Amino acid sequence: MKKILIANRGEIANRIIKSCKILGHKSVAVYSDADKNSKHVRLSDESYYIGPSKAQESYLSYIKILEIATKSNVDAIHPGFGFLSENDTFAQEVINRGITWIGPKPKSIKSMGNKDIARELALNSNIPICPGINNVHKLSDEQLKTKCEAIGYPLLVKSSAGGGGIGMSVVQNFKDLASAIEKTSNLAAKSFGNGDIFIEKFITNARHIEIQVFGFGAKGSVHLFERDCSMQRRYQKIIEESPAPEVDRELINNMAQAAVKLSSDVKYEGAGTVEFIYDVQEMKYYFLEMNTRIQVEHPVTELVTNNDLISMQINFAFNRKNKFLNQSKIKTYGHSIECRVYAEDPSQNFLPSPGKINKLKFPKIPNGIRLDWGYDERDEVSFYYDPMIGKIISHDLIRDDAISKLIKFLEGTQIEGIKTNIPFLICLLKDKNFIEGKHNTKYIENNLNTLISKTSFKNGFTKNIDLDSKRIKIVETDKLKVGHGRSQSDRGGIKVVYFD
Repeated sequence: MKKILIANRGEIANRIIKSCKILGHKSVAVYSDADKNSKHVRLSDESYYIGPSKAQESYLSYIKILEIATKSNVDAIHPGFGFLSENDTFAQEVINRGITWIGPKPKSIKSMGNKDIARELALNSNIPICPGINNVHKLSDEQLKTKCEAIGYPLLVKSSAGGGGIGMSVVQNFKDLASAIEKTSNLAAKSFGNGDIFIEKFITNARHIEIQVFGFGAKGSVHLFERDCSMQRRYQKIIEESPAPEVDRELINNMAQAAVKLSSDVKYEGAGTVEFIYDVQEMKYYFLEMNTRIQVEHPVTELVTNNDLISMQINFAFNRKNKFLNQSKIKTYGHSIECRVYAEDPSQNFLPSPGKINKLKFPKIPNGIRLDWGYDERDEVSFYYDPMIGKIISHDLIRDDAISKLIKFLEGTQIEGIKTNIPFLICLLKDKNFIEGKHNTKYIENNLNTLISKTSFKNGFTKNIDLDSKRIKIVETDKLKVGHGRSQSDRGGIKVVYFD
């Protein structure tokens, strides 16, 4: 029996613990002050205090994690997803201490984690890349202006290191570029320790398609087909699915082969994701980046291919000489869709909604619904960490049925004490353009007001609208308490509060 330390928290820690139990391994959790009573601590075989609530002093302190790994005598460390999973220095320190690293080699993390290097590797593998500009800080204003005009606006400013959409911004002209570069560079330096900037052509009507790969080093790689992650807010995915709707299958196959070639050429090891941007108008795809870790959205791939990616990561880490998956044996069945459930208020620009979960009740879980969940009733959602509280994933033979099944389950889910994006997710799943596969990466941003106006309010979800030229707030909850406003009235079960 092996002992595995999970250098993460929340939903992904619970997910890794599940695979540990399936494989017969012991799990070791770490926790901060804010997480001392958290679900991943309750589920693990052992748990150790790591520090204050602030992530930089606890979960992101790999020195503390390594100390606990030595103290608890673990065999391996799994970083889940997030900053530590993309930290090549941490990975190398784990290996140096004789502990098994459940992830790709540090060299792969470093090279693929830098977008400039990753683009060069993609070019070497004859994969098309989106027109872009690297080494931005080394260019004069005139040189930068000339290169930008050659590519054409709009442009996307992003960090060369890291991911998650942090700091990304779209600019429409050169006069706005300098401030965007400064903002992104400062945030990237703070988040990733690297303020280098990369600029690329922004494709207005784009879909975000990614290919799940698994590499066996010199023995090559395989793919486990695609995921469509186009439904995003603030450059972060909230709905993912497989297969990708309304995208030519030959193009998807070409993307998959390109992903396999890239990961094979660099002798990649373990689970990884090669991401592409697909230009809907031109029907062309471009390499975007490679994520050298397990993805948040990995469950949709697991459901359509019937493979446990976390267990595959663990098994391969303990026996890297073993190639246990052949491309000809990987098949897909049906359609899967995942919704990320956040403690946030979409009507207030997705403002996080931390607090205690006073009530958490799910419907009876039917066949074809999977819960990857980070919290139980009475647990606290802390403002210190990412507000994602879990994922709900559906699977069915056809896409329409997978959507209907997911909507029904979301509508039956009751969460009180915090606001969640569940009503907004339901609205998106019912949206005509989503159903027809006509959405793109900017769909939510471009239609936010319309989508919010169509959202059915639950779980204390609120919004401000104009009615009869008066500013009002509409709230639909089981227990409404109103302590302000100059008049109130009941309309069809919805409380309307008028403001001066």
